[in-house]
Amino acid sequence: MRVQQIYTGCLAHAAYYIESNGEAAIFDPLREVQPYIDRAEQDGATIKYVFETHFHADFVSGHLNLKDKTGATIVFGPTAKPDYEAVIGEDGQEFKVGKYTVRLLHTPGHTMESSTYLLIDENGKEHGIITGDTLFIGDVGRPDLAQHVISELTEEKLAGHLYDSLRNKIMPLADDLIVYPNHGAGSACGKKMSTETTDTLGHQKKTNYALRADMTKKEFINELLDGLTSPPAYFPQNVLMNIRGYDSVDEVMARGMTPLKADIFEAVAEGTHALILDTRDAEDFAKGFIPNSVNIGLNGSFAQWVGEMIPDVKQEILLVCEPGAETEAVTRLSRVGYDFALGFLVGGFESWKNAGKEIDKVVRLSNSEFEKVYADVKPLLIDVRKKSEFDAQHVIGALNIPLNTLNKRLDAFPTERTFVLQCVSGYRSMIAASILKQRGWNSMADVIGGMNAIRETKVPLSEYIEPTSLL
Repeated sequence: MRVQQIYTGCLAHAAYYIESNGEAAIFDPLREVQPYIDRAEQDGATIKYVFETHFHADFVSGHLNLKDKTGATIVFGPTAKPDYEAVIGEDGQEFKVGKYTVRLLHTPGHTMESSTYLLIDENGKEHGIITGDTLFIGDVGRPDLAQHVISELTEEKLAGHLYDSLRNKIMPLADDLIVYPNHGAGSACGKKMSTETTDTLGHQKKTNYALRADMTKKEFINELLDGLTSPPAYFPQNVLMNIRGYDSVDEVMARGMTPLKADIFEAVAEGTHALILDTRDAEDFAKGFIPNSVNIGLNGSFAQWVGEMIPDVKQEILLVCEPGAETEAVTRLSRVGYDFALGFLVGGFESWKNAGKEIDKVVRLSNSEFEKVYADVKPLLIDVRKKSEFDAQHVIGALNIPLNTLNKRLDAFPTERTFVLQCVSGYRSMIAASILKQRGWNSMADVIGGMNAIRETKVPLSEYIEPTSLL
């Protein structure tokens, strides 16, 4: 049986494609669906089904776009209540895709409608399971997301359901089945995910902490909930978009791809509540940017940090990109529901500078410059990495303010004292610097290369401890 995993690294997301005898199915598609349509056309196949493992929180699914463009039938698991036409499958219900069979296994826990799809080949042999956020490689889905949409679904209740689903529906299956999860390392939907994106179920039974055969339900719940941090603010908003529906991706792209020359760009920025989002690399941004703009670089976990740092998916956005990167920026915004990009600056930042417009800058320190400043001045160093990264190793005396908590901890940043920002590479610290600049802070600097560069200096570091969590 041939299963194609379509992996998107910036979201750590996996969609799946199967085709048999002229019929195809897509599992958990992204918002931009043309690649799936093109793939089916290459096979001379019709997309018959769009299978959804659950109502996703970390991205807007492309199920409605696929239905509109191909006529495919959307399938959800039991208890799902979408505001549009879809098949709500029953536990054990089977669907034919050519000569293949897809059997729905209801596996509540991550959410109540969460379902796993068992793939059976043309000979009746069970091949693999598409697990959504029920089972990852090395981890399982976090059970605390649904309560942000339905308050009575506490994380303890969902964790108990997940324990039962894993033991009653997943673990009894054959060891040679291939596990096809919805996410890999870097996703905020779990905390210990492997960098591997597939595995055998038998190996997961031996190595995945959540599948220990001797684990009690109480132990499972305690271990699963330990170390969970608050999910990104955009997660509940994406869930509601996936339940209620959304604008077509074509409409979103057309709106976001409006070209704006510098004078018009400036007028739109002044006449709306739009956020100026600069998607260039940190190094280029620091040398010059439009005042009050926020830097989240495309060459990083762009969509995830947009979701973390811009609280409202309905926020109007004006884009500053490297020329030619505008389509990628609008596409990635749409994946996480930020549908209101109003256009982009034609010619990028250079056109703004050439028009004689006002610019701003961020001071950056090389590792040798930071080493000297640290020795001479002992500045306040603010480390914006995750707590687990900070706990693993940090500069002695540094203050840890994880980037995703910045908007809630602005009072911790000094206004009368110069401070230095640092992350692991400079990507996140520049996001922090741009937001602080926007909020009125000016007496700060950023370390080029972050912790990676600091380790090459004589600046004293704490003892390294292997991190226990990716959250």
